[in-house]
Amino acid sequence: MLNFVIFAVTLQPFLRFISHINMYKDKNLGAHLCMFAACAAWGLMAPLGKDAMAHGISGLALVSFRAVGAACCFWLTSAFSRKAEEVAPRDLLMFFFAGMLAIVFNQCCFTVGLSLTSPVNASIVTTTLPIVTMILAALFLREPVTNKKVLGIFCGAIGALLLILGNGDTARAGTGNLTGDLLCLTAQCSFAVYLTIFKKLIQKYSVVTCMKWMFTYASIVILPFTYKELAVLPWATIPVGTWLETAFVVFVATYLAYILMMNGQKMLRPTIVSMYNYVQPIVACIVSVATGLGVFGWSQGLAVILVFSGVWLVTHSKSRADLKAEKAAAPNPKA
Repeated sequence: MLNFVIFAVTLQPFLRFISHINMYKDKNLGAHLCMFAACAAWGLMAPLGKDAMAHGISGLALVSFRAVGAACCFWLTSAFSRKAEEVAPRDLLMFFFAGMLAIVFNQCCFTVGLSLTSPVNASIVTTTLPIVTMILAALFLREPVTNKKVLGIFCGAIGALLLILGNGDTARAGTGNLTGDLLCLTAQCSFAVYLTIFKKLIQKYSVVTCMKWMFTYASIVILPFTYKELAVLPWATIPVGTWLETAFVVFVATYLAYILMMNGQKMLRPTIVSMYNYVQPIVACIVSVATGLGVFGWSQGLAVILVFSGVWLVTHSKSRADLKAEKAAAPNPKA
């Protein structure tokens, strides 16, 4: 009961964020709904994937299933598409690097990290993605660094550090793991780089074309490192429920979720795309606490408040376009 009380208290910053969603200039409802649904699926993946890995499916095997399964799904979808797109040789190379960041490093680090830590901790760490994205946007896209952004980055960083360093006690209780949390954090950094660098490439081609090449490259890279895990997997003894959870991770939380995410990425700015990671810890915490797969204590609650507050401050700070618009609208003193 105490877990739910703590969770209810820490939910308030998220609710305030939702109440301000109309403040954003980009009001493409379809893109926002796509991002919400994708992150909800990823939030469900944390507890379900954790349970699958506790009943016979290793972390590396699950990574293989995600990459190869999604690649097959996207190639099948492409086969039934009305018109196949031709991809320039240079873009094929770019899809390789995009696949490394968005799939190989992101999924490998997150899935292996999830096998080591709790689903609650893994999902809370994912909320650092908007903060990392804003830092990269300032470095590569020359977005302004305002006081509100700095304060937001500081709050989010403290929240993430509180969660990770607090695992000195929680690891003994079986609720967290320092290595697992750091791997999940690395996954977010990798995905933030992808969001920042490859937006123009993603806008150039259809979702299916982008995903089939990215997952194909990811499968080619992943399988040489994971085939031994697949070879020793006790296929016959794994429960049906575990296979169903794995199927959810592959089809819903990978194939469908990436389609939704890519549609949102085409229409929304990288920072807005990354802010939907808010949905993941909310969904994961509800499912994990309700099913007994995780616990939600005061340290996790304080971490959520700090990270939510940090991302709220960062995403509500002025962008480079906002500052240019204000400068253009300002009266000319020489006039």
